[in-house]
Amino acid sequence: MQHSFNVDLRGIVDLLSHHLYSSPRVYVRELLQNSVDSITARRLVAGAAPARIRIEPRETTVDGSLRIHDTGIGLTEPQVHELLATIGNSSKRDELGFARHDFLGQFGIGLLSCFLVADEIEVITRSGDAETVIWRGHADGHYTVHRAIGEHGPAREEPGTTVILRARRDCEHWLGASTVTELVRHYGALLPYDVRVGEELVTEGTPPWRVEHPSPDARRDALLRYGERLIGTAPFDVIDLAVPEAGLSGAAFVLPHETNPGERAFHRVYLKRMLLGDRVEKIMPDWAFFVRCVIDTDGLRPTASREQLHEDDLLTSTREALGGQLRGWLVRLAATSPERLSAFLRVHHLGVMALALHDVEMLRIVDEWLPFETSEGPVSLGEFRRRHRTIHYTPNIEEFRQLAGIAAAQGMGLVNGAYTYHADILRRLRRIDPDLVVRRLDPDDLATRFVALDPAAEFAARDFVGIARTTLASRGCEPVLRSFSPASLPVLYLEGRDGRLAADMRAAREEADGVWAELLEAGDPEEDEQARPLLVFNYRNPLVARLTTTVDAGVVELSTEALYGYAMLAGNRPLGPDAVAGVNRAFLGLVEHAVHAGRRI
Repeated sequence: MQHSFNVDLRGIVDLLSHHLYSSPRVYVRELLQNSVDSITARRLVAGAAPARIRIEPRETTVDGSLRIHDTGIGLTEPQVHELLATIGNSSKRDELGFARHDFLGQFGIGLLSCFLVADEIEVITRSGDAETVIWRGHADGHYTVHRAIGEHGPAREEPGTTVILRARRDCEHWLGASTVTELVRHYGALLPYDVRVGEELVTEGTPPWRVEHPSPDARRDALLRYGERLIGTAPFDVIDLAVPEAGLSGAAFVLPHETNPGERAFHRVYLKRMLLGDRVEKIMPDWAFFVRCVIDTDGLRPTASREQLHEDDLLTSTREALGGQLRGWLVRLAATSPERLSAFLRVHHLGVMALALHDVEMLRIVDEWLPFETSEGPVSLGEFRRRHRTIHYTPNIEEFRQLAGIAAAQGMGLVNGAYTYHADILRRLRRIDPDLVVRRLDPDDLATRFVALDPAAEFAARDFVGIARTTLASRGCEPVLRSFSPASLPVLYLEGRDGRLAADMRAAREEADGVWAELLEAGDPEEDEQARPLLVFNYRNPLVARLTTTVDAGVVELSTEALYGYAMLAGNRPLGPDAVAGVNRAFLGLVEHAVHAGRRI
């Protein structure tokens, strides 16, 4: 035995107000939508039919109701029962003879949004030569249908529909003249029909990007002025948008200021010239956060709330096509106006780099025009790779700042890869330069560029190296004596990737206790020794050169401890409690040695 669902209209209204629609203001949009669709339907049958929508705010009516009149196709009495009293049905369904593509509404729930502001909805409608029908719906779930005779109201003289709303308690302001005028203009400014609130015309006609102008420059200036009103500031540029398969046209306005890539980008979208929303997402690619768009589309589908676009294959292909048009604008800018491209990149380099991760043409633009921080100063990657066929990069800023000058002195090309997308861009450069070598810098590689001492100097410094090795044993690093530039740098702490891992393990062992200490002690001590960091003493530095010939072992020990602390601080590396104590001891010991030496003098 089959049973029908019972629908609690109050529950449906609560669902609409709290979960589907973002605000009661959408009732104006739904009323406009119904009127526009009704006019569209009538014009499909009779192309010369009038196309007017008149709205009377509550201040202008005798009973304080809001009235909206249209010259649309109207409804017959059977259609009233079928369409106005059935949730989920729609007068735009194909079975009634009209293709859904021609209409704005598709869900058959638009009229229910009026219950957000009214306890009673009255619809007076006439279809063709049929009699006028009056439908009255109430928020408690019941409705009545009458023909317009006698006490039930006057008949319409022509086809069309009038909707009358009587405000709910505390909702009177939603039906007032100022609010209604603002909302009608907000949602319906671009509608192709004559829409008036009272006697005021609120439609502006042709969308700004479709308006004819005497010249391309005049059109561009007009669009930039429109964009300034839209985004609140003068745009950097305007880009025409068009995707014929989605019936889409519009414009993208390039923001003149930096934006956060993590923030959502919102765009203004019209559906058949009715505003869908001005906070629509997902119409543009994620990387296009540097533009704000206004578009009109005939083909994309709205969600049930009519505030976002339905995610489907057409939206996906449209998004890709719009991304391609933004990319084309950048390519043209690079070819025709390098100065403007440079100005754009200074502001929106993150967006372009995000695109370059997926697009070779954008990678070429980044390579040629965007400066990167290198061991030779700010320079484009294209210029830098012409000088260096092997490019190293560092993953953090501190390491780059410590090693940039040293790498430059050794003739090594080093790039700061710590900034967003920089390391990814560097690794992708082989897409446009297959013979290029790009690798993350291992400080051990840098050590191989240093010059070993000649045998005589190395033999003379053997005692110094031995004392330094004993002093640094507890610090977990190995002393090495080399010659390198710049000579002003006395010592350099180098820790390769294996060395960093070993150092972390040693630090964990020192801090752990109980079971964890036993587990960590299970590591291979020989492997730790092989991976020990290097403390490289610069033989070209006068201080280090003198230390290698110093016969006072105490001075060498204290100086080694002090130089270790200097190297760690210069590299922005943390000093443990033992290391801090050692540096303090070295400082005080050297001061004491200097004082005693002064007394002897």
